[in-house]
Amino acid sequence: MRRAAWLALTLAAVAASRVHAQSPPPAATPQSYADEIRAWRQQRVDRLRADNGWLTVAGLFWLQEGDNTFGCAAKNAIVLPPRSAADFAGVFTHHGSETSVRANPGVVMRVGPDTVTARVLKPDAEGAPDVVEMGRLRFFVIRRGGRDAIRMRDLESSGRKHFKGIGNYATDLKWRITARFEPYNPPHHIPIASIIGTVDSMTSPGALVFTVGGKEVRLDPVLEAPDATDLFIIFSDETSGQETYGAGRFLYAALPKNGTTVLDFNKAYNPPCAFTDFATCPLPPPQNALPVAIRAGEKKYGHSR
Repeated sequence: MRRAAWLALTLAAVAASRVHAQSPPPAATPQSYADEIRAWRQQRVDRLRADNGWLTVAGLFWLQEGDNTFGCAAKNAIVLPPRSAADFAGVFTHHGSETSVRANPGVVMRVGPDTVTARVLKPDAEGAPDVVEMGRLRFFVIRRGGRDAIRMRDLESSGRKHFKGIGNYATDLKWRITARFEPYNPPHHIPIASIIGTVDSMTSPGALVFTVGGKEVRLDPVLEAPDATDLFIIFSDETSGQETYGAGRFLYAALPKNGTTVLDFNKAYNPPCAFTDFATCPLPPPQNALPVAIRAGEKKYGHSR
């Protein structure tokens, strides 16, 4: 999430709520390990509930060339939640790869410390995007597959208000597995599809080989950037769509040392798309569909797919 197009940006966005899974040295006792996982899960929930967490993401509006009006009135191109803003709050103007915002008279908008009436907005393709604040709403430009959209956060979203936590499997040290690293020389470039239908190529430095229930399996991790300090793993397994999120789960692992790394499946977690319909998540490559059940980490959230 440097890397090409939408996936770099998607994963950069995920970084705001990203759950690093570089494993510490082996836990001294099962109790101390259980305490570590409990704290990790609480931090995960805190990130989701934060103002910039995925629970506040409540809209994704693909920009049309020219003016894209926004406000609560139904006549706008971008219709905002009821009573969240003025009926006609302003305009996002999009030309080529440039998007600007203009506030209508009487509407107060801020970008950082500045009150603005008009401004060109930096998209997430250029690093941290400019965030437009308007009351309880936040807007910023994202770029995916060569297209630009406005992502909207609502600090009073129903997803945030009704969040009741995430179900998890019981913590079990058996799911903290040492994997053998088999490097690819040269590294493989593997296609990673997204939930919105785009496909990007990512670098896999090698395979992670390990045993579950007497069966040897393997995963292709990817690097989110050339200077990544950990491995990013997008996988599914035989629980997917039943006990866990249908589109798979995410996991991070430390870069291998002396030919091995640790896969801590107790830290496997749901992608943003499990919590909002307005994320653009990457999907597991076919080779990362494990033919075993990984009953560890996060379970399916609510009625997610």
